[in-house]
Amino acid sequence: MNAMRNRVQLIGHLGQDPEVKTLEGGRKVANFTLATNDYYTNDKGEKIENTEWHKVVAWGKTAEIIEKYVNKGKEVAVDGKLTHRSYDDKDGAKRYVTEVVVNDILLLGK
Repeated sequence: MNAMRNRVQLIGHLGQDPEVKTLEGGRKVANFTLATNDYYTNDKGEKIENTEWHKVVAWGKTAEIIEKYVNKGKEVAVDGKLTHRSYDDKDGAKRYVTEVVVNDILLLGK
């Protein structure tokens, strides 16, 4: 049952090219947004598309794979956990971020 705790699985398309940084010590981190689509039919019988955007972050070897093979529009499947953090911006205002930290990535599509 522990394998199901705080687990997120998403399949979607990248909204922009990943932002990859190399930190001190050579470790890499990749940040990108992932769009997932859901469809439903409204009361008028019209098919409606609902797009959700997710902030995603990957570290180490996974970030290196993303840097080499993933770009804007690419379809991927990610498996990870949901995290929350906060920081103070340059104006001193508290900002809150919810993101998916990737454990595994699967490259889909062409």
